[in-house]
Amino acid sequence: MKYLLLPLLTVSCWACNQKPSYQKAADAQDAGREFIRASLDGDIEKARFYLLKDSTNLYMLDTTWKENTYDKLSTEERHEYRNAQIRPVKIENENDSVVNYVFTNSYKQKDTTVINIVKVRDEWLIDLKHIHRWNH
Repeated sequence: MKYLLLPLLTVSCWACNQKPSYQKAADAQDAGREFIRASLDGDIEKARFYLLKDSTNLYMLDTTWKENTYDKLSTEERHEYRNAQIRPVKIENENDSVVNYVFTNSYKQKDTTVINIVKVRDEWLIDLKHIHRWNH
């Protein structure tokens, strides 16, 4: 029994130290969906994975979004966002490397948002610099 303890502890420690691995987005719609879901769930690490990593986007994600928005939500509001469904309104190609993803969610149905998804070196990523509300 004691001979099994060390290998089990080693495997357990290794498994606990592994960071979650995320799949690259297959297309712009996939990148948008994954980023929005991570945002609704409050999973900043997953949201960061699908983000175009420049200083402005990282600042917006870490400071503006997380500290000023998600961290200030009540437990009930966080629960509502985690249970919310993503509702795409319009997904529009601006050109071959920029897509506008217009969406709302089932919790805040009147809050319609547009995010830009850009293709950089064959990878679809979210560019928050152009995020805005959409008026029907």
